[in-house]
Amino acid sequence: MRVLTQRELNRATLARQLLLERKNVGVVPALERVAGLQAQYPPAPYVGLWTRVAAFRREALEKALLAHRAVRAVLMRGTIHVVSRADYFTFAEAVGDPPWLGSRAPELDERVIEAVGAFGREPRTRAEIAALVESALEDREWYALRTRARLVHAPESGFWGGRGRTRYLTMPHEPPATAGARTALVRRYLAAFGPATRADVAEWSGLRMRDLDPALAAMRPRFRDEQGRDLYDVPRASVPPKDVRVPVRFLPRFDNLLLAHKDRTRIIADEHRGLVIDGGWIKSTFLVDGVVAGIWEVEDGRVVCEPFAPLPRTVKREVEDEATRLQAWLR
Repeated sequence: MRVLTQRELNRATLARQLLLERKNVGVVPALERVAGLQAQYPPAPYVGLWTRVAAFRREALEKALLAHRAVRAVLMRGTIHVVSRADYFTFAEAVGDPPWLGSRAPELDERVIEAVGAFGREPRTRAEIAALVESALEDREWYALRTRARLVHAPESGFWGGRGRTRYLTMPHEPPATAGARTALVRRYLAAFGPATRADVAEWSGLRMRDLDPALAAMRPRFRDEQGRDLYDVPRASVPPKDVRVPVRFLPRFDNLLLAHKDRTRIIADEHRGLVIDGGWIKSTFLVDGVVAGIWEVEDGRVVCEPFAPLPRTVKREVEDEATRLQAWLR
């Protein structure tokens, strides 16, 4: 069985995440290619698409949200993602209740779920839904209800400059079978982040490995990594040459590239994780030669970069040029 080096795994993941070169694709195909973008910070998916899609404009994402071709909702790891409508139904069924609920998931009367589903055909706030079901909707109950009633964020709630209370809408659906949905989830993950281990799939999805085993049982490991771990992948997925050039790329806060593997060293060195991941806060980063080389922020309208170590002159210029392009796009 072929052994893939860390650099080969890096290139494979970057290629699948549209980070080797910007692609001329629409918003929805891009979201499906990368298995969604994390979106609890509203500007994040916009920047995530800008760095992956050629000539991306903010209006393109907003039009997709307004037409319900893209959906913003709680999904993997109990966090908010923007995904395609088709992926939403598959991912929501596969993941089920937010994983942190565990055995504490509340019982919800099916009539309550149906009533909320009907009520949510128009945008509603959490307070309005709580009044309907005559419950304070503590966090555990609210998360479970939001998942089971397929409540997604109303489109405007996720816009770049959105303000005010989040409103929710019901997304009418015919749920797929859970087993089939989990198989699809695993394949979508591998197509976007593979090759990967069982632990990697579990880390990204928030599911337990034993929940994923039936889906993985139908697949054979295609590779091993340098530690001897089995790596799963979708058939015929390519692994680019390890020496393929990677341009500088700027990633938004909470980008899934940094969160989609149990072993994150293909993207970020262990010694730099504490500089980027601060509890539940994931800082904006930039990549040099495919790995996280620093963080960035917007200060007084300028993109300010903080590299972890001094950069060679040519690399520094490339980082500055990409920062300038991002700065112009952000205006």
